[in-house]
Amino acid sequence: MAFPLWVILGCVWAWFRPADWAWVGPLIKPGLGVIMLGMGLTLRVRDFRSVLRQPGSVGLGVLAQFTVMPACGWAIAKGFGLEPGLAIGLILVSCCPGGTASNVICYLARANVPLSVLMTMTSTFAAVVMTPLLTKFLAGSILKVDAWGLFLSMVQIVLLPLVVGIVVNTLLDRLKHPEPIRRWVGALGPVLSVWIIVLIVGFIVGANREAISEVAGALFVSVLLLHLLGFGLGYFLMKFAGKEEAFRRTVSIEVGMQNSGLGAALAKEHFSQYAVAPVPAAISAVYHCLIGSVLAAWWGRGKDEKLES
Repeated sequence: MAFPLWVILGCVWAWFRPADWAWVGPLIKPGLGVIMLGMGLTLRVRDFRSVLRQPGSVGLGVLAQFTVMPACGWAIAKGFGLEPGLAIGLILVSCCPGGTASNVICYLARANVPLSVLMTMTSTFAAVVMTPLLTKFLAGSILKVDAWGLFLSMVQIVLLPLVVGIVVNTLLDRLKHPEPIRRWVGALGPVLSVWIIVLIVGFIVGANREAISEVAGALFVSVLLLHLLGFGLGYFLMKFAGKEEAFRRTVSIEVGMQNSGLGAALAKEHFSQYAVAPVPAAISAVYHCLIGSVLAAWWGRGKDEKLES
């Protein structure tokens, strides 16, 4: 999977030539809207019936998403005594929904891909409310958090594009031959999403080079620890709950991989007084892709084995 490589190359380029990436700034919110629209175009109204058919499994995964990572983000920010900008950035990205790349990682890791898709979809919709509330609850003691402003941004960036995509995709069923269009969207969507995330991460790194240099140690260690705990706790909590191996892997990946682009956009818009606030989300994109790729390579071995506990 080349996603981590492109993210790293983008970061290196932006670090040494930040001016090349300056044009990306105004396009961050529209770019994320395009990603969410693409996700919506892969869903139909009938997909929500699948959630209703297995509410326990999906609900458990989404519950883990919005408890494990936010708790870890808050604990690391407090335990490391991070400065306010770093702390809010770390907490904010920990409160974001699962990243869309998690579905690909689940496929490569021989996890439960349909369940992964349902968890990503459900956590993304839930994040419209949960991300602002959790950020306010966890970071409110560190600095002032405008939960209402965060909610409105989530509606603009996440909810509206998703709903438009779902409606359009549902209406495609009325066409005589909708499948060529869906194949085109399915092929283009992931590629476009990767490049938009690379551009966002590169811009954040290039625009905050000096701030990153000043807090590099705390930044890289805290974000790495956040994702190691997310992947690890997601897996072992499901093992403790008696779930089968494929389910453990799915929850591990869904919890460990965040929508880092969303975190960066929200931090840039709502906490612009702290130059370093969007940076944890940018570094998060690198880490979760790398860790997810390593797990996919490890778990993807022995394709004939049965994934039972």
